Amino acid sequence: MAKIIALVLFSIFLFLSLVHFYWAFGGKCGTQGVYPTLDAQTPSKNPGIIPTLIVAIGLLAFAFFYLIRVKIILFKLPFWIEKYGLWILMSIFILRSIGDFKYLGFFKRIKKTNFGQNDTKYFVPLCLIISVMTFLIIILN
Repeated sequence: MAKIIALVLFSIFLFLSLVHFYWAFGGKCGTQGVYPTLDAQTPSKNPGIIPTLIVAIGLLAFAFFYLIRVKIILFKLPFWIEKYGLWILMSIFILRSIGDFKYLGFFKRIKKTNFGQNDTKYFVPLCLIISVMTFLIIILN
């Protein structure tokens, strides 16, 4: 069961990584409402190529980490990553779903923007699902 969950998480992170690579190399489709703004009238300032590539590579690393952790891919990781990696990922996505109390998460104050609505509908639930699925791998593995 842990392997199936890991494959689902791999697919999610691979997709997100590919979207970020697409954006980093100039793709425009899907860029509306994915970056916070102060109000609905302010156009979002999308990050440049370097930050977007960093996110894309990080998401890809997360994707492969799940496969390594359930031994679908055999690769030796440092002990601390092997031991605490899933807990770290779960914590990252729980904290992301809680948010920064201004733009992100359940407790955000700025909700009426395109990003705020997307965050409520898509990003926060996705982060919670990732957290729960990661916790299930911890328990089952």
